[in-house]
Amino acid sequence: MKPSRVEIVNNILAIVWDDGHESYYPFESLRRACPCAVCKGETNVMVEYKPSPQKYTPASFELRSWQYVGGYALQPQWGDGHASGIYSFQYLRDMCDCQECTNKQK
Repeated sequence: MKPSRVEIVNNILAIVWDDGHESYYPFESLRRACPCAVCKGETNVMVEYKPSPQKYTPASFELRSWQYVGGYALQPQWGDGHASGIYSFQYLRDMCDCQECTNKQK
């Protein structure tokens, strides 16, 4: 599963998947779900890093641009300079909260 089209529409990132499904991600939800270690923390063999609570500004929810990472993810660039989040296609698809996807998760 990969995006066949990605577009910014107002304050929403819209993705049309190669299976025809459409997903819509409000910028604020997308930014708050950033999977990077700074935002969500990380665990390795020796230590678990728990991040400080994020301090968002209005610029935190401005999607300036995005790029593909390999053939598996998107990486957004936010208005506050944050750009370390790599959102795998699977992570994005799992984030889809449309009725069809919500029913599949039950």
